[in-house]
Amino acid sequence: MPSPERDPVGDGARSLSHRLASTTTRRSFLAAVAAVALGAVGARPAGARPRAVRGTAKIRGGWFGFCGHAWTTGSCPSPFTLPRVDARGYPVRPADGLPVDNLGRPIDALGRPVDGAGRLLLAPDGTELPRAPRTRMCEDQVPERFGIDAVTQGAWYRCCDGQIRKLADCCSTSRRRINGDASLVGYCRPGRRVFCVMYVDTGVPC
Repeated sequence: MPSPERDPVGDGARSLSHRLASTTTRRSFLAAVAAVALGAVGARPAGARPRAVRGTAKIRGGWFGFCGHAWTTGSCPSPFTLPRVDARGYPVRPADGLPVDNLGRPIDALGRPVDGAGRLLLAPDGTELPRAPRTRMCEDQVPERFGIDAVTQGAWYRCCDGQIRKLADCCSTSRRRINGDASLVGYCRPGRRVFCVMYVDTGVPC
């Protein structure tokens, strides 16, 4: 697979991230991962063709590369394939950043599920569909699903499709990460290790 186009901001961010890393373990893992194949986005009707998200690529073993940066830790629990969150850590739809509930449904300001035009989703009898929870991927969903503590710590940045993308570690005291193998220190603070990863599209041009 051809190397991604180099850019000064992206190269600077990668260099800074490497300098800040507490170990070089992550870098050695990343060097071993070969990128392949398809664009991705999560929840969609059965039989529908997936839509590509620019700057993202699914790679071997369920790991992901974003704008030339690949990691070996799986994504945090998400209703979509890609673990995109807002600035507070709540799930959003990867394709357009719309807020979604934990089922992946777009929601209005009151947390009610809506369709693509912003109209309330209704049951066959005409009543509103019930709301579903909307909780933070790291601090809420990881403890609930895996029974461990978790907190967002550490970040590194890439210039991705003309904007700054923030990649963040969800850190825990667990010695195993979400994909089952030994956890890495990554950019977590002392005493914690990376459990899963997620990202924020900041909208800041680069």
